[in-house]
Amino acid sequence: MNQLTLFLPCAAGVEGLLADEVHGLTGLAGHDLLTGRGGVLARASWRQALELNLHSRLAQRVLVQLASRPYRSEDDLYALAADVAWEIWFTPRQSFKIEVTAQHSPLHSLNFAALRVKDAVADRFRAKAGVRPDVETRWPDVRIHLHLTADEAQLYIDTSGEPLFKRGWRNVADGGAKGDAPLKETLAAAMIAASGWDPHGDDPLPLYDPCCGSGTVAIEAAQIACRMAPGLQRRFGFEKLLPFQAHVWSAIKKEAEDAIITPAAPVFGSDIAHRMVDFAQRNAERAGVAAALQLRGGDALQRMPPSAQPGVLLLNPPYGERIAAAGSAGRNAAERARERQGGRESAQVQDGGDFFAQLAAHWKRHYAGWQAWMLTPDLKLPGRMRLKESRRVPLWNGPIECRLFRFDLVAGSARARPAAPAPDAPA
Repeated sequence: MNQLTLFLPCAAGVEGLLADEVHGLTGLAGHDLLTGRGGVLARASWRQALELNLHSRLAQRVLVQLASRPYRSEDDLYALAADVAWEIWFTPRQSFKIEVTAQHSPLHSLNFAALRVKDAVADRFRAKAGVRPDVETRWPDVRIHLHLTADEAQLYIDTSGEPLFKRGWRNVADGGAKGDAPLKETLAAAMIAASGWDPHGDDPLPLYDPCCGSGTVAIEAAQIACRMAPGLQRRFGFEKLLPFQAHVWSAIKKEAEDAIITPAAPVFGSDIAHRMVDFAQRNAERAGVAAALQLRGGDALQRMPPSAQPGVLLLNPPYGERIAAAGSAGRNAAERARERQGGRESAQVQDGGDFFAQLAAHWKRHYAGWQAWMLTPDLKLPGRMRLKESRRVPLWNGPIECRLFRFDLVAGSARARPAAPAPDAPA
């Protein structure tokens, strides 16, 4: 288990950031750390696989590649899976599930491809031990991933279990705890990484999300400032695999717990909907960072800077179906009621003005010296805000292609004609 091939999938646009993160966590470089499309390939040890599960904020999973070869039919997939020594990874008393992803595969049915791999796994156990493991599609003990390209099939065993964006601090019983505009923790972490915010430098800057919703960005930032591993509060798939050793895992977790510090960089969040601030506060408490960030209610068009020192504004503002309630003062009671039901600011305020243009004007009046980073699918947003972006990073919010725009805020009129947009920057 000292030389495994790991694949860490991630959202499109995050590959370079993930490679930097893996290098920082493991020291891997060169041929041992390769950046590909949709993820990072790493040659690492079993212990490093556990550490990456615990510490990575950007990876979706940590997969161990077990086999790879060309294929043309489902029979080739059966042969590929039949050659894998599944018995060194789990026992026939455990349940398993086959998950399939494909890019340009010539096969007509991915379900049939999964069935053939399932048959190969079961047949191998039956031949070796006389019994076969059960298939469980909802809560399996073991997840096996089959990835198909146009001519190559790859088999992986999943060491993560649930996706890594599930940090373990959200309360699924709290119906609104995820908020009206859910943002995956991995994407929030990618926004922070792309911004370059460093809470551990000589003069750390404050970070502020003025449209914080249920607090995802602020909580991720506070955990980073505390050097708190994102996976400390959850379980992992590797805990049910045969190579797992409880004492090794306990030592890894103890090392992570001992590394937690009192942060030097302040983190702030606010939202127009006070119910969302309440959700964010409860989430922060469960995440262990309630003392490391300050959450307040308030309209983004009115909130003044939360600190005297200029810092970093980082937000995922409402757009499309996420727009629910207006974000300006002077609305009537009915509008405020809709705000309490819907949540965050909308693109239109009561007087018909554009929310983003008014937000830019507010920033220019009161946030000179701050960096503002905004994730949006609207490529024309800088023009609407009458701001010139100094950088734009392509990122995907699920199926939505977005840009993370950086604006360097200076005092002055928001009516100046914007300059030509900056080219897309690599993440």
